[in-house]
Amino acid sequence: MKITLWTACLLSSVAAYPSVQERQTEDHSWRAPSATDRRAPCPMLNTLANHGYLPRNGADISMDILVAGLKAGVNLGADATKLVGATALKGSTTGNASTFHLTDLNKHGLIEHDGSLSRADIFSGDNHSFNATIWASTASHFTSPTISLATAAKARKARLAAAQAANPQFNMSDGDKQASMIETALYLNVMSNETGVTAVTAWVQKLFTQERLPIEEGWKRPKGEIGVPTILGLVGLIGVAGI
Repeated sequence: MKITLWTACLLSSVAAYPSVQERQTEDHSWRAPSATDRRAPCPMLNTLANHGYLPRNGADISMDILVAGLKAGVNLGADATKLVGATALKGSTTGNASTFHLTDLNKHGLIEHDGSLSRADIFSGDNHSFNATIWASTASHFTSPTISLATAAKARKARLAAAQAANPQFNMSDGDKQASMIETALYLNVMSNETGVTAVTAWVQKLFTQERLPIEEGWKRPKGEIGVPTILGLVGLIGVAGI
């Protein structure tokens, strides 16, 4: 694709999609997805689509849309979002290499991986739908009003062990392991009680089980931007705590 055409597509996507400031004034009430709306194996992205920070139909998401949506919804920095977005675009089935559908993330090994905290492994045949049994197993470790880093690391470690025992084809690359720890770091940050390392258990439950921002329960968008240094710092701690 020529640079001029790529630029035209990019500018058109920005013009057609509101800025962060504009999207903060829109209706971001939670709405359950319809039967035709596309969703991913990622609770966070699904949640943002359910609130309209990402397209509610889950389709044709550009990097600009992703960055704006994650910034407005949960104050995730562009540096962190672009790492996810670059990977997501590799699985695009939209016919436009600069956009992707949330369902494109169902592809095993792209972003989805074995040992999910709330999804079954691809070996089971469904690696994208919320699995209440698996989540109950993960959440069984969350016995206090808040989830500490040590508890989150323990829950992740136990989930990986259970998946490995149940799945004869279980496999996690180094990239998958990193993604798994990033996912835990992300929910600890986004659902924290402003400590950055301690999440509110009830809020985490709503995120995973209802794919809803727990605003009614008292959650507020993090004040400080969550960037790559913050996330990777937590990843390191999770890795140590999970050994």
